[in-house]
Amino acid sequence: MFLVRSWMKMAANNAVLNRLEQKGAEADQVIEYLKQQVALLKEKAILQASLREEKKLRVENAKLKKEIDLLKQELIQAEIRNGVKQVSVPHSETASTASFSEGFSQPPPAAAATPGAKDQSKGAGEEKKKKDKAEKKGEKKEKKQQSAAGDDSKPIDVSRLDLRIGCITTAKKHPDADSLYIEEVDVGEASPRTVVSGLVKFVPLEEMQNRVAVFLCNLKPVKMRGVVSQAMLMCASSPENVEILIPPPGVVPGERITFEGFSGEPERELNPKKKMWEQIQPDLHTNGQCVATYKGVPFEVKGKGVCRAATMANSGIK
Repeated sequence: MFLVRSWMKMAANNAVLNRLEQKGAEADQVIEYLKQQVALLKEKAILQASLREEKKLRVENAKLKKEIDLLKQELIQAEIRNGVKQVSVPHSETASTASFSEGFSQPPPAAAATPGAKDQSKGAGEEKKKKDKAEKKGEKKEKKQQSAAGDDSKPIDVSRLDLRIGCITTAKKHPDADSLYIEEVDVGEASPRTVVSGLVKFVPLEEMQNRVAVFLCNLKPVKMRGVVSQAMLMCASSPENVEILIPPPGVVPGERITFEGFSGEPERELNPKKKMWEQIQPDLHTNGQCVATYKGVPFEVKGKGVCRAATMANSGIK
């Protein structure tokens, strides 16, 4: 009887120890997760401080520019009061400097004493009118060109990209290409998009099914081995490995990826001739914590978190 009781007591103690070990392992996982979150918060605070400083400098530059413009206007008025003729020469500091020198180094011109002087003054006035007219025509032409160009005046940065959350509803191997998958993807539109990705060597087919990922949705559709691909699956990439970017928990298809400090609506479709994607892509990287970034600013889904790679730090993204 004593042996039976001892055996039962040992069994109970072993069960308690097993539970304690399991709880300890779970606590270690929670601690590691919290450490990662703290590191991300620190990194985001540094980025926000940099962006605030940049905005502050821009505001100060704008104020200085305004003050310079006011001083120029005061100078012009002073020259006019001193009888200095104003000749409009667009985008030239030399004319302003010459006018300044003329206004303060020479006395005001005397009244015209001969008919020839009157004719010269009249000719100068007509010449000024012609220049003003030509200048106005040039401004109208420039405005028309800017209107025709549309958003070409915007900087070429990540705000031009339509990056969205998508869910791969089905995936299969391409019948005519051993390295390609064909996926049907829900990106929050009325019908799914077809996407072709060269991931056969890096991601097993079963891991592609019902997978939530990040997709670039405004590239011009391109035919790949007879199948038109309507978007691009975004991955951390190196010559040796490729990992699909992982969105934060709780996202839904169609949600936009945003970048703090880079606002604006994306292009309806990136023009291949302007090579916007080729100019933006070199600044897409994962950082030391595997967070996906553009020029150090994280890929973010507002209110839900940032996108990251599983293990690939300091890698390109494409």
